[in-house]
Amino acid sequence: MIGPEIWIAGVMLASLIIYMLTGGADFGGGIWDLFATGPRAREQRDLISHAIGPIWEANHVWLIVIIVLLFVAFPVAFAAIGTALHIPLTFMLIGIVLRGTSFVFRTYDDQSETTHQRWSLVFAIGSIITPIMLGVTLGAVASGTIRIDLDTGLVATDFFSSWLAPFPFAIGLFTLTLCALLAAVYLTLETDNSELQEDFRMRALIAAISVGVMAGISFLLSANGAPLIRSGLGNSVWSIPFHILTGVVAISAICTIWMRYYRLTRILVPLQVVLIILGWGFAQFPNIVSPNLTFSYAAASKSVLKPVLVVIAVGAIILIPAFWYLYAVFKGTTKTG
Repeated sequence: MIGPEIWIAGVMLASLIIYMLTGGADFGGGIWDLFATGPRAREQRDLISHAIGPIWEANHVWLIVIIVLLFVAFPVAFAAIGTALHIPLTFMLIGIVLRGTSFVFRTYDDQSETTHQRWSLVFAIGSIITPIMLGVTLGAVASGTIRIDLDTGLVATDFFSSWLAPFPFAIGLFTLTLCALLAAVYLTLETDNSELQEDFRMRALIAAISVGVMAGISFLLSANGAPLIRSGLGNSVWSIPFHILTGVVAISAICTIWMRYYRLTRILVPLQVVLIILGWGFAQFPNIVSPNLTFSYAAASKSVLKPVLVVIAVGAIILIPAFWYLYAVFKGTTKTG
């Protein structure tokens, strides 16, 4: 029988997937804002602002869900991650704040070109820092270098070695390329302007190739950087079919970008991201923090977990229709010329 802690872990994994598909794409928009070039640079930035403006702050709800569930349902893991990885987590929060404030100031401050470029730079920096630090954190959690004394629950690792290493930063850059890919693909359908579509089509192709490169580098570095994840991804019964499926989806996505089948691409690329995150989750299981902190050990008592499941169910009834309505209102028919 599946315990309540596993159901909650599944909700956290689903929330991470949704956060990447929504908030991750917003970060990717900031990346392309930095690389807006050519005679349509201002139009590209305007398209990005138009695309993410109505809903971008709401997407952080999914990150909040993850943090709150980690704190309530897995307090030992929350303490371990918050202690060992407080530096990248702090940088991630700084990136979120920089991105949010700069986006608002760019919209409502003086609209001169100099001011616009200044806030655009801050917006782009925040959009780059955040996904990198998110990936670094996930890479460090998976690396097996965060050592916890199971008798006392105290972290025996210093504040740097678990994340300041090649594998976590490879995952950070991998996350960055995924965000850039999602944003470029989404933006091709946010406009009817064929020239702008072509601009972001080329960016999507570049990002798709970068995702493949970073996936390969991350897998190679996992041999020493995250051996348990490497073993899970390479030796499990499900791993080979899973890799084949992910590869087929990724190659199909590139083909649809190349052939300008943008609506099909918008299905395939999010599916690719979903498969990548699921693969990490399956390989990580049953550890919430590798190598020795399992979900069952880190979980709170059942007297806490069962009410949490009830709250999740009630919250989903409210949250999911609210998000559907938000997207229907602001994203249903919005396109720029």
